[in-house]
Amino acid sequence: MGRLDDKVALITGGARGIGEAHVRRFRQEGAQVVFGDLLEDRGEALAEETGATFVHMDVTSEDDWARAVRTAVERYGRLDVLVNNAGILRHRLIGDMTLEELRRVLDVNLVGPWLGMKAVIEPMKAAGGGSIINTSSIEGYAAAAGLSAYSASKFGVRGITKAGAQELGRHGIRVNSIHPGGIATELALDPEVAEGVAVDGDAFFKALPIPRWGVPDDVAGAAVYLASDEAAYCSGTEILVDGGLLSGPGY
Repeated sequence: MGRLDDKVALITGGARGIGEAHVRRFRQEGAQVVFGDLLEDRGEALAEETGATFVHMDVTSEDDWARAVRTAVERYGRLDVLVNNAGILRHRLIGDMTLEELRRVLDVNLVGPWLGMKAVIEPMKAAGGGSIINTSSIEGYAAAAGLSAYSASKFGVRGITKAGAQELGRHGIRVNSIHPGGIATELALDPEVAEGVAVDGDAFFKALPIPRWGVPDDVAGAAVYLASDEAAYCSGTEILVDGGLLSGPGY
């Protein structure tokens, strides 16, 4: 038996990176999965390989959220889990960042998950409860130079998670957050993302208690736990997946 047998999950940003790992692990654990992304070719290929259902999805669009939720309910009869994974990262010093860049990061990383939480309330109530898993970051605990917009969005995700846990518990809906550290994905390692900011990731991560970059499956394991009935008494919980980074002095 899988840990997610009989559950139906909606995962955003599922075509690559951490989102792809979520799709694969959830399917391996027995869940039916609908996942959204803007990367159609990669999304359709992953769907064909795993048996999941792909939908073209912009998480800042209410219409796209409604379509994704409707797809899950119409195809599988219910919706039990939402993994708000989609996000973007921009390394820019405050003095170099434009207002448009700031707003784009906040729209995708904070407004998107809020729209998702709102969109799944009614189908989860109809299912008798559910699990919402929001992706924050270690930058939701401690900001770094060049990450003002990203940190603001991820601190905000902590806030909507806590508020959601308070509001939705009476409906049997749990709301928790995952806080990845440095995970080796295409996005994190893209040199264009870090334009204007010096980042020596390899040296930094070799100094951690677990001295390596994280991999997407490290994060997917935490999501499986929060989605499963094993986490039935967890809401408002924050799970760090950071190699021990925030276990040191000052944290």
